[in-house]
Amino acid sequence: MAHAEEDNFEQPIVEIERRIEELSGFEDEIKKREIERLRARLDQVRREIYAHLTPWQKTLVARHPARPYTLDYVNALFTEFAELHGDRRFADDPALVCGFAFYKDKPVAVVGHQKGRDTKQKIYRNFGMPKPEGYRKALRVMQMATKFGRPIVCFVDTPGAYPGIDAEERGQAEAIAYNLREMAGLRTPIVVTITGEGGSGGALAVAVGDRVNMLEHSVYSVISPEGCASILWRDPSRAEEAATAMKITAQDLEAVGLVDAIIPEPAGGAHVSHEALFKNVDVVLQKQLEELRGLDHEALVERRYRKFRDMGRLGKEFLEVAP
Repeated sequence: MAHAEEDNFEQPIVEIERRIEELSGFEDEIKKREIERLRARLDQVRREIYAHLTPWQKTLVARHPARPYTLDYVNALFTEFAELHGDRRFADDPALVCGFAFYKDKPVAVVGHQKGRDTKQKIYRNFGMPKPEGYRKALRVMQMATKFGRPIVCFVDTPGAYPGIDAEERGQAEAIAYNLREMAGLRTPIVVTITGEGGSGGALAVAVGDRVNMLEHSVYSVISPEGCASILWRDPSRAEEAATAMKITAQDLEAVGLVDAIIPEPAGGAHVSHEALFKNVDVVLQKQLEELRGLDHEALVERRYRKFRDMGRLGKEFLEVAP
């Protein structure tokens, strides 16, 4: 485990919220004024804390169980969503939600990871970790979108692809690799947003996009900080150290050109106000889709291919200047 102080960075916020709850319900004017003062203080403390989060703290925020998931974005930003199920080979995978909808009265395809809120939903959604049939379902929907000229909007939030033996038996690695190749050549705009955890190939398999965005407190990496610490030092308690060294935050990745835009979150993180976050996401999605719709399909594919081919060069340059 990471240091306790890193895990408890929100304690000042929790204490103020607890005090507000204790005073709520009283009609006394003095108590009402105290609540107003505490709410103003709460907003200030949130801004101060969230303006200086460490990479490990951002990882914890990215995993917050109250952050919006794909279906929350669908309900807030899209209309007439029709979900499609199954990969036409083995089964449906609830960890990936796929379907067609309208965005600003224009048809689009939506693909995204879905985690559960309660225990029953978490098990049903497999904690947002897709199996091969999930990736094959996603590609089936994306290929249909290409056939009918619909842009693709992807929301990424997964610890990674499911590593169970059944997933491996059904070709997990092949399914991910196939998606990477096929997405690179889809002749339709693809906009990807990392909304929480972008975990390794499990995320990248639905994240080969013309535009790749990250929410302000999301993370994107080849492995989790705990996994990295376990491999390098055989000590998962050094996850905080690993998170810093891995450069997994939106700010780190934008600095080396791997991310196109950082979408601001409300003070205190996306979980504090879904509505405020949806407005910020909406602005970016609308702008990017309008830009991409005007591009020739051949040019679109060539730019996307070059975008991801250049990431190797960007990574090499980053390693050369990294301390």
